[in-house]
Amino acid sequence: MSNQVLSIYNKLAGKPLGKWLFSKLICLKAPYFGNVRPRIVLLQPNRGEATIRHRRSVTNHLGTVHAIALCNLAEFVGGLTCDVSIPASMRWIPKGMSVEYLKKAVGTMRAVATPAFEPRESAEGYELPFNVLVTNPQGEPVFKARIAMWVSPRPARD
Repeated sequence: MSNQVLSIYNKLAGKPLGKWLFSKLICLKAPYFGNVRPRIVLLQPNRGEATIRHRRSVTNHLGTVHAIALCNLAEFVGGLTCDVSIPASMRWIPKGMSVEYLKKAVGTMRAVATPAFEPRESAEGYELPFNVLVTNPQGEPVFKARIAMWVSPRPARD
């Protein structure tokens, strides 16, 4: 697992505004995510949770949370969860994502990301799918994604 990301999260998570600050730091590193203002709720190996608030800037013409905002939330939490789940000798990159829109997305959205199987060390790259389920405030599924992460060995350092 990425000791650096998980270590920063663990240091900040228990402090006032710590999860908010952690989320902001991630958005500084990957600025595009800042468009939906995601907030990490939980981050541990093999499980991550994050939310986005229903605000005008993430709303579509129907008054619901926009489909691409849900995709951004899914990739945010899926990527972080992958990062803290894989062995330190491995790295990852998203390879593809398939999504299903199940219901109109109204209210604060909560996304939970889990790997399809236990990440492993490998001498060669492999695809590691992450499942992300997004629910509305009533706990009803509104969106699901399957993100194909390509996990491969980190290059040897000279």
